[in-house]
Amino acid sequence: MKAIMIQGTASDVGKSVLCTALCRILVNDGYRIAPFKSQNMALNSYITKDGGEIGRAQGVQAEAAKIDATTDMNPILLKPTGNMVSEVILHGKPFADMDAVSYREKFVEQVMPEVRKSLRRLEAEYDVLVLEGAGSPAEINLKSRDIANMRMAHETDAAVILVADIERGGVFASLVGTLMLLDDEERARVKGIIINKFRGMKELLENGIDWLEEYTGIQVLGVIPYFDVQIEAEDSMALSSLRLKKPQHQEFEIDVAVIRLPLISNFTDLDPLFEEPDVGVRFVSTLKDLKNPDVIILPGTKNTVSDYVWLQETGLAQAIIQLSRKGKKIIGICGGYQMLGETVLDNQAIKDETKTYVTLGLLPIETVLVDEKQTTVVKGTNYAGQEMTGFELHLGRSTPTRPIQSFICLDNGRQDGVYTDQVMGTYLHGVFQNRMFTRNYFNQIRVEKGLEEVSGEILSDYERREQAYEMLDHHVRKHLNMEKVYELLDEST
Repeated sequence: MKAIMIQGTASDVGKSVLCTALCRILVNDGYRIAPFKSQNMALNSYITKDGGEIGRAQGVQAEAAKIDATTDMNPILLKPTGNMVSEVILHGKPFADMDAVSYREKFVEQVMPEVRKSLRRLEAEYDVLVLEGAGSPAEINLKSRDIANMRMAHETDAAVILVADIERGGVFASLVGTLMLLDDEERARVKGIIINKFRGMKELLENGIDWLEEYTGIQVLGVIPYFDVQIEAEDSMALSSLRLKKPQHQEFEIDVAVIRLPLISNFTDLDPLFEEPDVGVRFVSTLKDLKNPDVIILPGTKNTVSDYVWLQETGLAQAIIQLSRKGKKIIGICGGYQMLGETVLDNQAIKDETKTYVTLGLLPIETVLVDEKQTTVVKGTNYAGQEMTGFELHLGRSTPTRPIQSFICLDNGRQDGVYTDQVMGTYLHGVFQNRMFTRNYFNQIRVEKGLEEVSGEILSDYERREQAYEMLDHHVRKHLNMEKVYELLDEST
């Protein structure tokens, strides 16, 4: 099997997006492609068709490769829960909660046979594997237990392309420093370099590139200009860059405040809002920044209880209640939906002591947190008769305390969520990716504010994603030496 691997000098240098680009380029060139990341740490999940939970990035890469995602593409997913503890997802299912020491000292070596099984299954089905590294391969304190970088390159005999983000500054130092910290065998695997997120005139960079190639003996395969492609982010490190989509010094007719919870998860639910006309999105973590928005969104969270305690301690909980009384619209998704209810009963409390938390009381529901996680792709019809799709990923079970209008009736007959004209909540991740619903929801706000409704053709989320993958193909192909990439693939067989 042919394999190529993208590793980075640091986190958030663009590894995921470049892997997505390679998946689309290679599949468009006639290859059967599969993405792979042995171990992913992220709170943005993707649910496979059979209900497995993997990192969002590998799900997106599978879409770009025009295949269905499977748990083999990301056999280990780590989801931080706080206090240096992560939930370990193995082959798409919860395995255990582990602290960092136990995971690295005991679990990593034990799980390697499972990782190899995933690789063998992918090798049997696909022509090319596009591997993604994690963080940096040169973290000295972690290298002995690092199964996401060079060990995977050795396992698959993959050529490694090292990526650095020039926006951070110090791009040459980060590249040279990373290479210097690799041992001889690891360094020999690095066959090319990519300088990513470049802004400016490439001519001004050429003497630096000449020096880098001469000093390292490794060819720079591309300088990729900054490109604001609408590809979903892997984890919360990308939250700051989301603000670049619509700079907040600009005035918008509709102001949306998203509560940036400490353990915010699946914030890709919010991506479509950045594309909605007249809508400005702000991430808020302090009381003074909340101000007077038209809409407040409580997103998903990895830990409803701890994030709700934080919401109270910051004063945001009481402020949200007061703004609701003034008629502001409130939306809760998953953990945010649970916070909108009357109570949350935590059956998972430490020392087997259950505890009931009185929550915002804006929706008539009670939630019980349970051990069994709900992970499934769903579809149904919402309160307005619109068809909707998405996925569920939660531990809680919420029940109404009085008759309610459900947000959506799922095709299996189950009711989900609560809808009122002012406050709504749902377990449906991907709710705003249903573009007709999103347009209608914000048109209602436009009418209430005396604005004109937005009309015109609405592309489906699938159509928008396909456009993004094709634009990414064109952009990266233009600036990357694909002839050399194919040479590296041939050498890896």
